[in-house]
Amino acid sequence: MNRDAHLQRLDESWDFVVIGGGASGLGTAVDAASRGFRVALVEQHDFAKGTSSRSTKLVHGGVRYLKQGNLSLVREALHERGLLLRNAPHLVHPLPFVIPAYRQWDRLYYGAGLKLYDRLAGDLGIEPSRLLGLQETIDRLPGLRPDKLCGGVLYHDAQFDDAGLAVSLARTLSDLGGNPVNYLKVVAVRKGVVRAVDQETGREHTLRAKAVINATGVFADEIRRLEEPACEPMLAPSQGIHLVLPQAFLPGGNALMIPKTDDGRVLFAIPWQGRVLLGTTDTPVDRPELEPVPLEREIDFLLAHAGRYFTRPPERRDVLAMFAGLRPLVKQGFSGKTSVLPRDHVLRVSASGLITLTGGKWTTYRRMGEDAIDTAIRVAGLDFRPSNTATLALAGTDDRPADPVLRAVRVEMARTVEDVLARRTRALLLDARASLEQAPEVAELLARELGRDAEWQARQVREYRQLAESYMPSC
Repeated sequence: MNRDAHLQRLDESWDFVVIGGGASGLGTAVDAASRGFRVALVEQHDFAKGTSSRSTKLVHGGVRYLKQGNLSLVREALHERGLLLRNAPHLVHPLPFVIPAYRQWDRLYYGAGLKLYDRLAGDLGIEPSRLLGLQETIDRLPGLRPDKLCGGVLYHDAQFDDAGLAVSLARTLSDLGGNPVNYLKVVAVRKGVVRAVDQETGREHTLRAKAVINATGVFADEIRRLEEPACEPMLAPSQGIHLVLPQAFLPGGNALMIPKTDDGRVLFAIPWQGRVLLGTTDTPVDRPELEPVPLEREIDFLLAHAGRYFTRPPERRDVLAMFAGLRPLVKQGFSGKTSVLPRDHVLRVSASGLITLTGGKWTTYRRMGEDAIDTAIRVAGLDFRPSNTATLALAGTDDRPADPVLRAVRVEMARTVEDVLARRTRALLLDARASLEQAPEVAELLARELGRDAEWQARQVREYRQLAESYMPSC
């Protein structure tokens, strides 16, 4: 991918313009390009800057939705999980989970539920779930307190690098002839015309399309208001945070899942890139932010819950990094706990033809994109072409430069120190404090590649330091 080349193409005519460079936007644009449509994608910041790089790193069916009776959502997500394992094996892999049981009834109850989970996965299942005895549960989760434990249940889901998948989708889009551009902020939308400002130069670009798709996640209402200032909000955003701990807290290759916490969500403790990822919370927020910050009570909540199960209760000083993401939950007239809002995706078309895709989750991004383009074809009055993404292999890693920073700039359109350390290498999430040591060198390499001066380098380091400090909890 080359940003300058993509910028030069923006004044071409497009079948579709997609606003948003996260999971839903990238999935939508890839689906369009795979059908042979002309599609451009614009993102106000970097690809996956928002929620799409702040997930629990799971591709999953949603075990807790079984209890809610939403079998159709679970079945769809499990199907999409299977497709991702097949189409992106370089980014997605199976992960074993253990649910500890403290009563025999719970062990049998969860075991029965997970047999249904297996059945809903059909031919795209990973491995069958099974009951575990006390000793095997302890062996699989050596960091788990054995007090009152009577056994557990083993099942499988999948894990991925969320930001890595986003970049892979952007590269796939470019390979298919699509036109992804980051750091291009939309300032106006009107009947197939999108005006966007280059955040690096201040230059305004005008894009024209037969249909415009708003796939901006938690910012969907903001884009809708550009077209219709008085429109009724669709979303009730919810914040979820994660804490990153040393691997010693949960050694081994198995993830821990606690089916219910005090706020009604599940608790995950997941091995991820040599660390343990602990999450998540569910806190309603009034308005979306591009860089949400974990609340003190959320940090305390996760540490307290982990302390109930880990042999060594984690403390604030153990946290290597923390991050927050916002869920674009569709409220549809609902008032109450965001933890019970549906995770299904929603498509709406305004009177002037703006298509808004929101809701959903990473696991179902491909299906969301397919549905959005099916709708966009009708809105644009184009001849129907079937989706090809169910069997589309996503861009891999074999053609990239060896140096990760050079690869990030030359192939993956990284433009800032944050892009490299937060999303191309994940250094920020693995150890925020340690990543600060890499910032000056990364800034120097970026400046050399992008033709920036010493003042730009210094500013980049300052801005990254400010960001990294917000990923470190106060002790």
